Amino acid sequence: MDTGPTVLTMPGLLDEAFGAVGEKAADRLDLVELHPAYRARFADGSAIDVHTDAAAMEHEVRAVCGPAAAAGYRRMRRWLTDLYRAEIQSFIGANLDSPFDLPLPDLARLAALGGFGRLGPRVARLLPDERLRRIFSFQALYAGLPPDRALAAYGVIAYMDTVGGVVFPRGGMRQVGQALADAATAAGACVHYGRAATGLERCGGRVTAVRHAPAGGGPTERLACDAVVLTPDLPAVHRLLGRAPRRPVPLRYAPSAVVLHLGVARTRPELAHHTISFGAAWERTFREIVDGGRLMSDPSLLVTRPTATDPDLAPDGADLLYVLAPCPNTDRARIDWPRVGPAYRDELLGVLAARHPELATLPGEIAVSRLVTPADWTAAGLGAGTPFSLAHTVAQTGPFRPRNLVRGLANAVLAGCGTTPGVGIPPVLISGRLAAQRITGASGRARRVPTAP
Repeated sequence: MDTGPTVLTMPGLLDEAFGAVGEKAADRLDLVELHPAYRARFADGSAIDVHTDAAAMEHEVRAVCGPAAAAGYRRMRRWLTDLYRAEIQSFIGANLDSPFDLPLPDLARLAALGGFGRLGPRVARLLPDERLRRIFSFQALYAGLPPDRALAAYGVIAYMDTVGGVVFPRGGMRQVGQALADAATAAGACVHYGRAATGLERCGGRVTAVRHAPAGGGPTERLACDAVVLTPDLPAVHRLLGRAPRRPVPLRYAPSAVVLHLGVARTRPELAHHTISFGAAWERTFREIVDGGRLMSDPSLLVTRPTATDPDLAPDGADLLYVLAPCPNTDRARIDWPRVGPAYRDELLGVLAARHPELATLPGEIAVSRLVTPADWTAAGLGAGTPFSLAHTVAQTGPFRPRNLVRGLANAVLAGCGTTPGVGIPPVLISGRLAAQRITGASGRARRVPTAP
């Protein structure tokens, strides 16, 4: 079972990463395009298949929602594409040391596109159908905000999902990390598995070595370095640095998630690879999670069935399912997850069984299961018990997000979802490039991190 992310978008960014060592993603990964990218199912019984191909999606919208909605979809797709083009190089893909690094022409272009307004109202103006509004704005929750509070600029996440393409690596999502590690090793890197970083040695404002030990405990070893890239979530970074961030306002984390991994004794070929199961409630759901610190009373869920694309991931006649339910993080709500978690798992299974006929017998067919709650994310070192790291509020966006340079250390750089540009596999891949640019000076806009001669 893949226990990390399940949605992989923007495969071209993988080619960029592999290209750094003269390879392509196709050299090491069998990436299968998903058609549809998602299937959205609603409380009224209707469903919309979300296609990345423009003609196919327009046909689907026209058939389910009518001609006015199809015209709205065309407008929505153009806006998302313009938004992506305005942001990808200057905002998402650039090292920004201060707001003054933002190019004025690009700022003006983004402003003209309404990027500094709010996402929910913008989407509502473009799409007359409530169901389509949900499809093109639910991604804001993973950025840590309800759509009506998220900057419209974060419509770029919907671009990645609905225009950029959704793929699945045969063999499971874990193959992506393994392929990247194998390519790095083939290029001369050495990967130390089963080790935990325990501290940093410093001298004269520089990191000179990383101390590490076996993950289960044991003698500490020293790994000398000219530069260090720190990729854990921010709390672990702060522990290694021995200090907390200096910010006038505390860091704000995104909502968390309860994830249920299931091995099921029979297949369900009618279930898509990715299904978004929307409840009847919408705005109330966000208020409950983000403001009230409560579990969703009418949950919207992501159900992933990787065996739809790669049946070899499970025994013959069996399925793998992954159910994700957004929930409050541990800063927002002090929930006793060891006690509440099993009951909430049963509730979620009951919701799926009641909503979807093909899942009616699911609770009695589970052969293997694993429940992951915010308590588990916390134990794994993730801030506020969330896998989605810092929320993308205005104060934590672009140049205001924690920078990938470390104050007081000349040769330390950050990468990952807690730094620039943000959360999700595409931004994290970009964060690796931005960290590399800090070290190599490959970009004219990147302040170089000095390394030893």
